[in-house]
Amino acid sequence: MFVHVVKSKIHRVKVTGADLNYIGSITIDQDLMDAANIIEGEKVQIVNNNNGERLETYAIPGPRNSGEITLNGAAARKVAKGDVLILITYAMMDIEDAKKFKPKLLFPNEENNLLK
Repeated sequence: MFVHVVKSKIHRVKVTGADLNYIGSITIDQDLMDAANIIEGEKVQIVNNNNGERLETYAIPGPRNSGEITLNGAAARKVAKGDVLILITYAMMDIEDAKKFKPKLLFPNEENNLLK
């Protein structure tokens, strides 16, 4: 049996931009992606603490050490600059492996989205 488990979580980052005219996705500072073990194109669940919205899209890397968190395309309508988000990725694994698995949990600086 396989189960879905949290693979990584970036907790409480602020939206730095919203670009409606982009093809789609969420741009995430590459340093955050690396630290959370998120790869380019990976499915990301976005939870908006300000308005309760939940949506899914895919990750694209932003400039390192920039703190960038930009929602692109239609997702831009679900956020406002300054909103606080939780970003979550999931993995499927064997239930016995899942019992031992430890997800990557990040708690960046809430003012600038950078790793402490």
